[in-house]
Amino acid sequence: MGISQYIKEIGRGARGARPLDRAQAADLFGQVLDGTVTDLEIGAFCLAMRIKGETPEELAGFLDATHARLALFPATGQPLIVLPSYNGARRLPVLTPLLALLLAREGLPVLVHGAATESTRVLASGVLAALDLPPLTAIRAIADGEAVFAPTELLSPGLKRLLDVRRVVGLRNPGHSVVKLMQPSQGPCVVIGSYTHPEYAQSMAATFELLGMNALLSRGLEGESVADPRRTAQVDGFVRGRRIALQAQQPGTLAEVPGLPIDIDIRTTAGYTRRVLAGEAAVPQAIAQQVAQIVQLAQRAQQAEPS
Repeated sequence: MGISQYIKEIGRGARGARPLDRAQAADLFGQVLDGTVTDLEIGAFCLAMRIKGETPEELAGFLDATHARLALFPATGQPLIVLPSYNGARRLPVLTPLLALLLAREGLPVLVHGAATESTRVLASGVLAALDLPPLTAIRAIADGEAVFAPTELLSPGLKRLLDVRRVVGLRNPGHSVVKLMQPSQGPCVVIGSYTHPEYAQSMAATFELLGMNALLSRGLEGESVADPRRTAQVDGFVRGRRIALQAQQPGTLAEVPGLPIDIDIRTTAGYTRRVLAGEAAVPQAIAQQVAQIVQLAQRAQQAEPS
């Protein structure tokens, strides 16, 4: 069965559209990922969802379909720390690689995954490659204390095709939400979620609770999962879906961060990352706090696993 009946429900505009239930959303998104629908139907789906917005039930269904098709990393001794990286740097250096390597230094297995959704930004994948961490070409176990980068197409070619629709229509679609929520591991994960607009914070939190996920949620740096070093943002943790307040937002924005480079190109960012890791430059306070929060969540998530 095609997806036309679903488009009729979600495509009636912001006021007339009706949400899908979880099973319907899973069926629709599975067909999109499998490539069994036309380009016209995919475009209609993306535009309809952009206008209507995604409910937590719909996101749960989209994730059900995604996880059923996702290439999963083998379970390790500790929860896999998952850092989605899809926005890159526009004004400040992309610091997701720094966060990943600081977490690996704490002995955690770390997966950064991403794809180029815009051609004008500096991406974490480029910085990681400059730090001698090229993209994986096959799924394998990630050791404790290791950070790796996996391109989205390695995890799900269908999801990468959906992300690429943005290059044609110029708008985000449910694929951009799914990649920030998915759990690409056979074992427990801690997903580091970020948002730029408050409405996404609400829908992401509701989805974490609905799916019983382990996650950290905060406003990120230009849409990346790493903390903005200029601000003290609200941070919430989730352990098997139970919300834990980790940090309250504080007013104010620093005009500059000591040691943070002005240039955002790959070479400069990689050099700064090396200096911080070598102790030659200080870890920005917001990122140091984020590392401690993630380590704490990983410990809680491991303790919460059934024995």
